[in-house]
Parts: sequence; C-alpha cells; structure tokens
Amino acid sequence: MSSHPGILYVVATPIGNLGDITVRAQQILSSVDFVAAEDTRRTLPLLNHLGISKPLVALHEHNERQRIESLLDRIVAGENMALVSDAGTPLISDPGYHLVRQARQRGIMVSPIPGVSALVAALSVSGLPTDHFRFEGFLPHKRNARRACLQALVKESVTLVFYESSHRILAAVEDMCEILGNDREAILARELTKVYETVLGYNLQEILTALQNDSNQSRGEFVVIVKGVEAKVVNHDAAETDRLIALLLAEMPLKSVSRVVSQYTGLAKNDIYQKALHIQKENESE
Repeated sequence: MSSHPGILYVVATPIGNLGDITVRAQQILSSVDFVAAEDTRRTLPLLNHLGISKPLVALHEHNERQRIESLLDRIVAGENMALVSDAGTPLISDPGYHLVRQARQRGIMVSPIPGVSALVAALSVSGLPTDHFRFEGFLPHKRNARRACLQALVKESVTLVFYESSHRILAAVEDMCEILGNDREAILARELTKVYETVLGYNLQEILTALQNDSNQSRGEFVVIVKGVEAKVVNHDAAETDRLIALLLAEMPLKSVSRVVSQYTGLAKNDIYQKALHIQKENESE
C-alpha cells in the first residue's frame, strides 16, 4: 500500500468527434491505474483509438452507490482513477455525483480534466443570451410531469437549456410550443461534432415543423436552448416605492415585502430587500 493516496480525475471525453480529445486527457488516461466508465462498451473503443490499455470498471446510475466504497478504498491505497462518462464532461446529467461527493468528504483529491461539454458547445452557437442561463438537463419522461416542469419555467427570464433523447424530442418540443409559446426564440442542436451535426430553428414552432417534416431530424442526441422571457421594467417613483415599502412593512415580513414590491415595480427583489431593510432600521431607531 502506498503511503500517499491517489487522485480521482474527472475526465471529459469527446461527444462525437474523437479529434476533440485533449492532450491532457490522453496523458491522464494513459497514466492512471484504472478507469471507471459509465458504459465500458462505449469507453473501450475510445481507449483503443488512443492506443491506451487500462482496466475498466463499470460505474453507472444502477451500481454507483454499491461500488463507491471499493473504488475510494483503492484510491486511498494509492491508485489513481479516471472517471469518464459515455461522452462529454462527467456529472453533467451523468453518474458520478455520489462518488465525487464522498471522495471529497474522505479528503481525496478530485481533479478536473476539462474538455467538451454538449451544454457549452450548444450555447456557443445558439445566438441566444449566454450571460445567464439555467440548465434543466433532461425533462421528465412522463407527459404530465414534463408539462408541469415547463409550466414552472414559463416566466423565467434566463436562457433555458435542455437535453433530450430521440425517443422524446418531438413530444418535448410539442409541449414547449404549447406551454412556452410557438414564437419563443429557440434553437435545436443535434449530433454536435458528429457527421450529421445540425443547428436549426429561430423559434420553437420552426423547430417543431422541422421535426415533423423530416423524421431524420428526430435521430440522435439533442440540446434545446430556449430564450427566457423579457423582464418587464415598470416606471416607478423612488419616493412612492419607499412609501409603499414602509406601509407594507407594518403588515408583513421583510421577505414578503421584497417579493410583493419587486413584482409590482419590476425592480430586483434583492434591491428591494436592501431598501426595505434600511427603512425598517430607520423606523426602529425612531
């Protein structure tokens, strides 16, 4: 047993084009003692392509909790391990969360080996705002649950990012059209970095029409990016806002005042909270 614990490397791998593997990822995969893969049948061809031969351990959503302790014990004993998913950056809608969390809790060094992510790749070519976005991952499989999730996002002002599979892409976009609105700006990125890479649509209706008119567009792996709603800014008088805050503070808690006044004026809730806190302190000092 080594006197020094090993390292858990979280290694990003290509999402399609094998040329996207980084030099550092290759070096790490070549140097570790073993590789934990979401699906060894997907990882083995990549390692073969790179000329790397390493012991593979399957680590997926069905066995992750059962295998964590044995894997971490090996790292504590001095072995270095690489964690990879089927494609892209591990833990982004992929297994590995429990492993990494417990590794950190046990004081094991966890080192990221960055690279391709379908999420970032799609955002970079979307033409939609990327300064603030909300990653939703995969929507629920069942229709009612999926629609409920979309309904909860109707008023979100940030860019929304979803992953979707070929089995549900058409149904998901149909629900998006109905709930978020046909004319909501959006793009669909399909098979990024692969032979049939496609980025299409300017709104949800155009995406739906393309899917309905060409069954080939429903094949592959998808990222759907939807623009958030425009934040409404209401003209307001600062003095009137202060008076409203003062009146409401006499009737409800500070957080409730912040929420109500923010909804009424269109001002940021945190700004209202700070203003209300100041008014509250002034009232208490009188």
